[in-house]
Amino acid sequence: MLSLIVNPSAGGGRTGRALGPVRAELDRRGLDHHVEVTRSLDHARELAAAAASTGETAVAFGGDGIIGAVAGALAGGEGVLGVLPGGRGNDFARMLGIPRDPVKACGVLATGTTVPLDLGRAGDQTFVSIASCGIDSAVNRIANDSRLIRGNLVYAVATIRALAGWRTARFTVALDGGAARSFDGYTVAVANTGAYGGGMLLAPDASPRDGLLEIVLIRDIPRWRFLALLPLVARGWHVRLGNVEVLRAATVRIEADRPFTVYADGDPLAELPVTLNVQRGAVNVIIPEAAVR
Repeated sequence: MLSLIVNPSAGGGRTGRALGPVRAELDRRGLDHHVEVTRSLDHARELAAAAASTGETAVAFGGDGIIGAVAGALAGGEGVLGVLPGGRGNDFARMLGIPRDPVKACGVLATGTTVPLDLGRAGDQTFVSIASCGIDSAVNRIANDSRLIRGNLVYAVATIRALAGWRTARFTVALDGGAARSFDGYTVAVANTGAYGGGMLLAPDASPRDGLLEIVLIRDIPRWRFLALLPLVARGWHVRLGNVEVLRAATVRIEADRPFTVYADGDPLAELPVTLNVQRGAVNVIIPEAAVR
């Protein structure tokens, strides 16, 4: 039995509009299911825990935020997570090879394979994709407040607006309890999977199956050059640049010279200073058979 944990307003209402066709496809495939509409991420966690307690598969239907919340509720247990993408970015599904059309993604629920995947953590909070701060904090806040622009374009517009008021920050990071290092720049990002912002391949080699996080440091360059180089992120080519450094660790401590909110999966996760770590094989997720290899 599938418990569809649904945020109907996700993706500007995309999830709500797709719910009928998704249910019809599940019926066509003979997949028994019922629908639970969420009121909040905390409510989604409660619904996921209830599904796991009765042996149902908790299917997160919405954006990456609800997927992260449901995954966190299942972490460390025997519950199983299914994914039906319905948000703006859908980056977790993208990196797992799950179709971003939720009707097509029903096929993964029917024929996919269940594998244990890592989760990122900040205290009691979890994330499935990328946690980041710095200019990303402003970009996420602006994107979340946007009501006129929908889809992935919202992140591009939010980046331009965030750059207009940006001033360089001083970040300090320490990996796996080692010596701290400081740098002036734009962003510290901690990646469990590779993409955020609707397909921006920030950490192209990040894997949710290796027990490590990829830490991406973007150092200071002129704002015009930062903007001009953004298209490289779509293909992950930015990691070749001299102002970008990619590190790997199981734990990272982040501080800065001014307050920043850390965002992950499109939602606020924590405030700096913060320690992020990986929980290896934390949650059982249904993924396409082809993605297992």
